[in-house]
Amino acid sequence: MGDLGYKVKVLRQIGLIKAAPPGRLFGAVKQLKKWGPGLPAGINAAARRYPNQIAIIDDEGEITYSELIAQINQFTEVLRERGLQPGDSIALLARNHRYFVIALVAIIQLGARILLLNTMASKAQLTDLAEREGAELLILDEEFLPLVDEVRRSRLIAAWADNPEALEVPTIANLIVGKPKGDQEVPERKGEIVIFTSGTTGLPKGAKRREPDDLLPLITYYGAIPVEGNSTMIVAAPLFHSWGLLNYGFAQTTVPTVILRRRFDPEQTLADIEKYKAEVLVVVPLMIQRMANLPEADAEKYNVSSLKITASSGSALAGDMPIRFMDRYTDSIYNFYGATETSWVSIASPQDLRDAPGTAGRVPWRTEVKILDSEGNELPTGEIGVIHVINDMPFGGYTDGRSKAVHGGLIDTGDLGYFDEQGRLFVSGRDDDMIISGGENVFPRELEDCLSDHPDVSDVVVTGIADAEWGQRLVAYVVLEEGSYATEASLIAYAKENVPRFAVPKAIAMLDELPRNPTGKVMKRMLPPIE
Repeated sequence: MGDLGYKVKVLRQIGLIKAAPPGRLFGAVKQLKKWGPGLPAGINAAARRYPNQIAIIDDEGEITYSELIAQINQFTEVLRERGLQPGDSIALLARNHRYFVIALVAIIQLGARILLLNTMASKAQLTDLAEREGAELLILDEEFLPLVDEVRRSRLIAAWADNPEALEVPTIANLIVGKPKGDQEVPERKGEIVIFTSGTTGLPKGAKRREPDDLLPLITYYGAIPVEGNSTMIVAAPLFHSWGLLNYGFAQTTVPTVILRRRFDPEQTLADIEKYKAEVLVVVPLMIQRMANLPEADAEKYNVSSLKITASSGSALAGDMPIRFMDRYTDSIYNFYGATETSWVSIASPQDLRDAPGTAGRVPWRTEVKILDSEGNELPTGEIGVIHVINDMPFGGYTDGRSKAVHGGLIDTGDLGYFDEQGRLFVSGRDDDMIISGGENVFPRELEDCLSDHPDVSDVVVTGIADAEWGQRLVAYVVLEEGSYATEASLIAYAKENVPRFAVPKAIAMLDELPRNPTGKVMKRMLPPIE
């Protein structure tokens, strides 16, 4: 199939090429032309095509597309009346709900710069980031107000509020009352989104994401993950992270009904799938783990046969986790490998994950991936090197002026990996995670996958420490299944039977839980030391 045929096929699949009343279709096309690709265009066009369709279901209830765009326009007016202008920085600290979306799109419509803050950030971290990025205004959920008690109340707006009457700051819901609902003018400069990297080892870096210039990234993504138009979608992954945001933003062209919950609960998610016949679930791997580990009696209470796509990204899918999830629920996992800076690198289908557990999948359309050695030379199939990529989602650089290393026009991901004979990509680990033990290159991933498959292990992360005899050795931090009595010795013996000698851990520490951020990545700086 040629490029044109491929484009038409995908656009039909997502419903962008579809018969509609001429007036509505003209209105949608007008909004797309006015705003160009991006969130304002997507939601404005969706509101013209299907004004009465439910746009969001959240903990407050339901809101249609016409109601949603009206409130977005009203909040844009609120920001403008407060003196905010294109180019100003506005921070947003919120969980998944309608007010996150209202604030996000209003800020972009204004032409301002939105700083998406991590809901697990500390008070000191929030203060440092807000000062470093020059935030003029902070919009945050009520629960986070204690973290900004030293900030002037005039610089604060509450997004989600359980007790709005008791707050000292105004809420989005109150501020928009009586404001004009009409279309907004395109600002003199495009709005900008700044997403902060995970910060598992220190203060997060601000990564600027440019909205795409055309529909090519959308076609690439939905060509690999076959979402259909007007699907009901649960976005459980946090919207402040690039994975949740990408899925919500791209989905607007398909005019979905999106279910947003402030906190992830595996049973609530299953109940939502059953109640709303959800076809798409957007998660991070930790959520897949929690759903796969639900007691069988709890999981079997729900009919989730409608689920066609479980889109996952954010960290590695360890061991047989995807197989256990698909055996229990539906063959639906599409695992996206990429990063905030690179967007996608490869995407694994359910069949890829069954045929080659641990694969990061295949390189999608209009994406180039090469495995390079330290000299920048391309390596042959099967040899491990640094993964480099280029696609249609350009990285805008870090807010401090730095960018990722580039070789031959391809971005250095910082990950090590290789291709197999079938063209599937495998990620061995981070370049800086690799250790040399007894003269051998050792990656934590192999031991993590091994221990994850042990029936008594609920969660695990592996890292390296200095060792007088071997130079470096691996150590593992393990969370046991409830009621399990596995010991350090028994788990080391299990590892000896399943991994090479140089990958056997020197020690294993038992923890109640691993310190993870909202996207599921382990914050290794918070792990206790092992001698």
